[in-house]
Amino acid sequence: MSSTKKNNNTKGHPKGLYLLFVTEMWERFSYYGMRALFMLYMVQALLFDKELASQVYGSYTGLVYLTPLIGGYIADKYWGNRRSIVVGALIMAVGQFLLFLSACYFHQVDMAKWLMFCGLGLLILGNGFFKPNISTMVGRLYSDEDKRKDSAFTIFYMGVNVGSTLAPLICGLIGNTGHPEDFKWGFLASCIGMILGAVIFQIFKNKYICDPEGNPVGTAPEKKTDDDIKKNKDGGTFSARGITAIVATVVLTLVFSVNWDWIAGNEDMSGGHIFSGADWIGSLIYATVIVMPVLIITDHSLDRNEKIKIGIIYVIAFFVIFFWAAYEQAGASLTFFADEQTNRNIGGWEMPAAYFQSFNPVMLVMLAPIFAALWSFMGRNGIEPSSVKKQAIGLFLLAMGYLFIAFGVKDVEPGVKVSMIWLTGLYLIHTMGELCLAPIGLSLVYKLSPARFSSLLMGVWYLSTSAANKMAGMLSGYYPEGGAVKSFLGYKVENLYDFFLLFVFMSGTAAIVLFLLSGKLQKLMHDN
Repeated sequence: MSSTKKNNNTKGHPKGLYLLFVTEMWERFSYYGMRALFMLYMVQALLFDKELASQVYGSYTGLVYLTPLIGGYIADKYWGNRRSIVVGALIMAVGQFLLFLSACYFHQVDMAKWLMFCGLGLLILGNGFFKPNISTMVGRLYSDEDKRKDSAFTIFYMGVNVGSTLAPLICGLIGNTGHPEDFKWGFLASCIGMILGAVIFQIFKNKYICDPEGNPVGTAPEKKTDDDIKKNKDGGTFSARGITAIVATVVLTLVFSVNWDWIAGNEDMSGGHIFSGADWIGSLIYATVIVMPVLIITDHSLDRNEKIKIGIIYVIAFFVIFFWAAYEQAGASLTFFADEQTNRNIGGWEMPAAYFQSFNPVMLVMLAPIFAALWSFMGRNGIEPSSVKKQAIGLFLLAMGYLFIAFGVKDVEPGVKVSMIWLTGLYLIHTMGELCLAPIGLSLVYKLSPARFSSLLMGVWYLSTSAANKMAGMLSGYYPEGGAVKSFLGYKVENLYDFFLLFVFMSGTAAIVLFLLSGKLQKLMHDN
């Protein structure tokens, strides 16, 4: 135990943090390597149109961030963080391998689609076990009063970005060659990365994943005795509340799937039905976004202060939806823009479109120390923005990034390629916005969550990302193609300029509202 305590001294960070860093790095390598190729694979190999590919992308990335609710619950109640991480990593590795097999048989479209959707299903399931548990374990390496936590989450977030930097470079180099038969190698590299992460964590977890006293972190919770169950005020009603939540989710899913035009008689009554054209996955995601937060905050074991803190998490998570819905165009519409309308020639070499997805993480690694120093300087001088204001600034910078590229494509005809400076500038501004929002959000969730709900509430945080990713896929479907005019809530999208301005209005409005609410939210945090 003495060696473990030495690893957790206050002079530096515990070694367990760096093990989690490496594990998360390989998981992000796996995810972003696959993501860099996924849209291009569907369009160029399986010959999906852009709107269908965007729908599949949005459904996949939305469900990837929905299942952490289930994984967080199972970890908190039964398995613990450690087992959940290993099981999740191995399931994802199998999912990546099925994508590799899909790309091997892309000429046999029916088989390739079947393998692809099975692989996506396993990636969604495995991520549910992995994602909320590894983030939760970072905070548990430290004592409650340890001031190194914010710094620890920043270091951990660096692991995310090292993985997402390497992934498009390696997977894009071997998979995005312009030849559809090469996509398989990128998917195989993603599979190998996930296996490496699982093996490294399994080998070293018992030695390094410990709290400051040397006790193992993330083990399975102790089984409750009969006395504990009797003392739990919510124990006798959980099954009823659980059934109510399931019924409410089903009902809302059906409501969101209804074809209201058909009911109003605006469509041919004989040519469809009440659920014609329903997006069942999107409806399920949006229903869960409503039901699960209500189920958690109505738990009878929570006191008033805990409910206020959870409510703050919910408010911030709501605004985060608008950030990620615009930000995640990187894997969707911005991939099309990079592939079709960006001049990628550098000295006679055409850079793969997938490489652009490395720009953001490279910039994050470079700018993170600068932002950390900036916050420290502003803190010493009493001018540091509050955590909520930082997130509002992040949303504002996101809007500015889209405004920048909108001017770059104004009056540009379809098919005409523009300088890569416009896409590079967008990623630079978005990176600064992400540094204001993402690490701060993870730290806030951990600080505000009651310990017994920490993994579950981390799942709720990712639930907002689930809704955002589904929305990102839906919005990507408005990417202009073939001269078609598309309409979003009355706003007409005729060209790229209109398309990018849509995100300026969305994220800019969210930034203003959150900034106006920031004072009240910050006061509630300190008062409770």
